[in-house]
Amino acid sequence: MDPLRPETYGELNADVYDEWHSANDPGDAVRGLAELIDEGPEGPVLELAVGTGRVTLPLAARGVELWGIDASEAMVERLRAKPGGDQVPVTIGDMADVEPETDASFAMVFVVFSTFFFLMSQDEQVRCFANVARRLLPGGRFVLECPMPDVARYDRDQRVAAHQVGLDHVRLTAVRHDPVEQRFEGQHVLITDDGIKLAPAFMRYAWPSELDLMARLAGLERLHRWGGWHREPFRGEGEYVTVYQKPVY
Repeated sequence: MDPLRPETYGELNADVYDEWHSANDPGDAVRGLAELIDEGPEGPVLELAVGTGRVTLPLAARGVELWGIDASEAMVERLRAKPGGDQVPVTIGDMADVEPETDASFAMVFVVFSTFFFLMSQDEQVRCFANVARRLLPGGRFVLECPMPDVARYDRDQRVAAHQVGLDHVRLTAVRHDPVEQRFEGQHVLITDDGIKLAPAFMRYAWPSELDLMARLAGLERLHRWGGWHREPFRGEGEYVTVYQKPVY
């Protein structure tokens, strides 16, 4: 396999991404983001790692002026093939650079579904925060949906789990955990009569306090941290939502 690059996940997963994530309804994220957009300053919105448009397209249908960035041309092709997908300007590039093809400043930048952790080093994650802050309007928000790292489920820093077992197929995940680099190196494995399909997913997780420090270094302030898109209290588990704000002064 070629060395891991920003586009690796999307290029190798685009053909199965929507199917494998079909049970994960993006509706809560769309509604939560729409509420935050209404509460913030006026201006365009940027999504990092737009993927196949599972959140971008419903938001655009609400009349939000949206821009996108994604490293994978294969994922963006899937987005553009959907109704309305050719109306959202998407730049092919590394989301850590935050370089959409516009000089506009943004009222909100967001990244959902754990995708921020696809930036594979602390340096890349810090750089992303700094570049987001540079492109935000005063009072603009940076919104992240992240999973609370659950390292306890790894036995000797590894784990194999069965997600689907049928008469003609098995879908597994195999993951190794590097506690020093804070990385998960994993493969989705689909076994059928036609053969084996591998869909890699490598992530560098960060703890909530580490994200807060990245924000401070970028000049952003934490505005909210919730246990989900319904703004429930954060209890240190599962998926959570954090909203950082660029000061107005």
